[in-house]
Amino acid sequence: MRKKSGQTAAPVIVWFRDDLRLADQASLAAAVATGQPVAPVFVLDDTGPCPLGGAARWWLHHSLASLARDLTAKGGALTMRRGSAVEIIPALARELGASAVFTGGLAAPAARATDRAIADCLAEGGTRFHRMRTTTLFAPDQIRTKAGGPFSVYTPFAQACLAGAPVHAALEAPTVLLPAPVLRSDRLEDWNLTPSHPNWAGGLRDTWTPGEAGAHRRLEHFLASIVASYATGRDLPGIDGTSMLSPHVRFGEISPAQVFHAVRARAVGEGGEKFIREILWREFSHHLLWHHPTMPEAPLRPAFAAMPWRDDPAALRAWQRGRTGIPIVDAGMRQLWRTGWMHNRVRMIVASFLVKHLLIDWRAGQAWFWDTLVDADLANNATSWQWIAGSGMDAAPFFRIFNPVLQGEKFDPDGAYVRRFVPELGMLDTKHVHAPWKAPAGLVPASVYPAPVVDLAGGRARALAAFAAARGRPVSFPS
Repeated sequence: MRKKSGQTAAPVIVWFRDDLRLADQASLAAAVATGQPVAPVFVLDDTGPCPLGGAARWWLHHSLASLARDLTAKGGALTMRRGSAVEIIPALARELGASAVFTGGLAAPAARATDRAIADCLAEGGTRFHRMRTTTLFAPDQIRTKAGGPFSVYTPFAQACLAGAPVHAALEAPTVLLPAPVLRSDRLEDWNLTPSHPNWAGGLRDTWTPGEAGAHRRLEHFLASIVASYATGRDLPGIDGTSMLSPHVRFGEISPAQVFHAVRARAVGEGGEKFIREILWREFSHHLLWHHPTMPEAPLRPAFAAMPWRDDPAALRAWQRGRTGIPIVDAGMRQLWRTGWMHNRVRMIVASFLVKHLLIDWRAGQAWFWDTLVDADLANNATSWQWIAGSGMDAAPFFRIFNPVLQGEKFDPDGAYVRRFVPELGMLDTKHVHAPWKAPAGLVPASVYPAPVVDLAGGRARALAAFAAARGRPVSFPS
């Protein structure tokens, strides 16, 4: 493409972040609409406060490989650089003589600070900086109460989302990209995002297909086979009853709007509506992080700053490795270790057990999930951990303590989930599989499966006493 002066039109940069796709990618669409050459860029920035954990890095490697292939098929080329985005993006703009940088905005406080710094630097050189919405249905500060403030309770937030402006129609992927001059790019393999010694990612490879095409196949499977029974099936970890779309959405291989419209178009009934509410819970999490940027580090309810958390490395390690002696907890933690993912009902059970029965700080659990989940998302992670700890907005009361044995019996009634991930309990009948310490003596030797690391009744009483102490006054709790 030529300017009237005869010189090549200045290219524009598309800075991919948590939106690794071509369809419904607003920053890419806006860049293509300029009619100028497009330079797709990804920056692996480990300089901030929350570098990706190991499981997410494995996913990122394969997602970037998929994105690079898709861009090449459209005539583009993905430039990959590692380092500070505040330095790299302006440097690439200067190198290209770019007239604009398009990117997707994020709710994380470090990302917002990065955007401000980059925008200021680009402005000095006359390059425009455009933040587009690519990761959520609504801008994080868009949904407001009638008084004009942010929401702190989920249900009215979800109602406001559904009653407000309609979700935007998903954009088509560009048919072709006008290529910009080729830039030096790092080799993805040199970033060492995948493990080697030891290679612990076998279960991840067996479970997932990262990339935009894999995301759409996962959505199609959900719509064709699962969503009709989702309202009840989503609580049963022993069956294929959830979408398992979360890592695809987290890395933006499929957009929330694409999922929203697909579900609304094809999933008539309670299952579809329940799933829409899960999409809106994610929106609520990003809304909370935008308005409460300290949420990953500090309790949103000040009283919880005085909680007398226990420092118990041995118990924390047992929880991390799925060796607590509580089958449903151990099954969940082993599923996480093997696949990089855990069923949502079980996430609540294992989190409650750590925070309440073991009285270990929720931030220790948040850190472990950040390192081991392929769908680790700062907003979702912090919101969910503060929800279970009782310290967040619209959180479960701290005194609501899940009994993991009863939870296992209710949601894994035949023990299929426990037997799959804790195979050493496979010989137990349904009566004992969720409480092996009640099995006949000698049936489950301690050398095979450990005794519980905490007495459940004692752990519950200790948690309630700690909560009362944090509040500074005697408190009575319902049984």
